[in-house]
Amino acid sequence: MWRTDTYWFDVAVATTVLMLGHLGFGRFVEYQSRGRRLLKSLAGLALLVGTSVWAGRVWMYALLAAIGVGVLVVHGWWLPRRGVNGWTAEPRDRYYALMGLDPSGKPLGLSKRDDG
Repeated sequence: MWRTDTYWFDVAVATTVLMLGHLGFGRFVEYQSRGRRLLKSLAGLALLVGTSVWAGRVWMYALLAAIGVGVLVVHGWWLPRRGVNGWTAEPRDRYYALMGLDPSGKPLGLSKRDDG
């Protein structure tokens, strides 16, 4: 009944990892629209499942591990070295400055429009 050698299993693994990522680190992308976050999730899912289809399941899991290492480096080392909590994205103003956003979380070029 249960088979793990299908692409649906790969889809389930990829979507589970994406869901856990959104639960744990969703506060880091609160400034993005829901549509953009959905497109990023679909692109990530397509990348992982596409890798499984064309390169094989081992390469998909290697890519998933590489992404996990990248997340650990950014949230566990890079952000804390710059004074931002890698789990809570606080202080917000410092995190927004690192991301190139204004204090309200909007891109710098869009927050104040100069029509002069």
